[in-house]
Amino acid sequence: MKKRVLIAAGLIAFSAATITSCDKDKNEKDELAQIADSVAIDAEYNSDYAKQWGNYMRTVATLLKTDSDNLYAYWNDSYEGGDSYAKRFLSHEGAGFKSSKDCVEQIVDGCIDIANEVGDTKIGSPVELFATEPAKAVLEVESWFSWHSRVDFTNNITSVKNAYYGSLDGTINANSISKVINGKNAELDSKVIAAIKAAQDAIMSIPQPFRNNLGSNEAQTAIEKCAALRDVLDKELKTFIDGNLADYNWDAVLSQYVNNVVLPTYKSLKDKNTDLYNAVVAFEKSPSNDGFSKCADAWVAARTPWESSEAFLFGPVADKGLDPNMDSWPLDLSGIVNIFNSSSWAKLEWKGDFEEYDDENPENNSQQAKKIHSAQNLRGFHTLEYLIFKDGKARTIH
Repeated sequence: MKKRVLIAAGLIAFSAATITSCDKDKNEKDELAQIADSVAIDAEYNSDYAKQWGNYMRTVATLLKTDSDNLYAYWNDSYEGGDSYAKRFLSHEGAGFKSSKDCVEQIVDGCIDIANEVGDTKIGSPVELFATEPAKAVLEVESWFSWHSRVDFTNNITSVKNAYYGSLDGTINANSISKVINGKNAELDSKVIAAIKAAQDAIMSIPQPFRNNLGSNEAQTAIEKCAALRDVLDKELKTFIDGNLADYNWDAVLSQYVNNVVLPTYKSLKDKNTDLYNAVVAFEKSPSNDGFSKCADAWVAARTPWESSEAFLFGPVADKGLDPNMDSWPLDLSGIVNIFNSSSWAKLEWKGDFEEYDDENPENNSQQAKKIHSAQNLRGFHTLEYLIFKDGKARTIH
């Protein structure tokens, strides 16, 4: 789950005019676009900011590369000085796994979590907030600097599909959860497959960009379809496995899942973040509009395997704080301003054991949790997104 932080209101300049025109839908879109265009650091890349901007981009890209390198190594090579996490998972050792069924239930739980997060939080939160506080609603929209929200959310559902199908190419593998369920309850299997497709189709039916269409009927439909997917996974699939497959040997399914879904996805994330790092370093050395475009293309390419991994946010990615490291949202824009002004790049890093931050009871957090939380809100994909994109396009030099 993403860390969710508030953006300092003092950085926002907007006019929250009440919508009263008969052409309500158009006015809503216009207002949202105006809010989004006026928010936060209204800065352009120019000679005054060039050095800090390039340093910030490189520092964040370096951290992303390190995190994705480590994540792949934890799963593929060694975790905490022992066997790889993949080997531990497949042998049902550690983290509460005592059987192949425990591991499959973890896979299903991951699918339930991300289906719920997409519908309830990523889409649902800004849509709900739009009714009363449209300015804040825009700021809740993930990936709105790049206008990549719909694709990100669709890729999140793709992560459910890949986990259930046991593949990355859209085919249903013989050793997959889908194939096992089909052999026991073909109707349920069809229902899960249909719910996955319905959620993806509904998300991509939201008019582009999502940030300007929070009040659309299509956005509400997407929320409903994601909820339907969550429910069929939770109330039907998980219940069926518990009640009918308690003694089933899932080892072949787990091997297919780990070796042909998880590891290739994390390998792609590692490779794409290396490409992103190289594009950013090249831009820093020789800034140009073409360099910005190459950084934007590399960001989008790296984003795909990350968002397509979110159905399996367990193990090292959770235990080591790598999810919020790479993907905290919304941004701490006031903190970004401070980094620009101070060039305090060390504030983006943290050391020691990971401690999750309690947003609901911040007074109970340790100093270590606060330090980690502060660092994570200044780095990751979305900080780099802000530095590379504006209004859905690569920035240009002014």
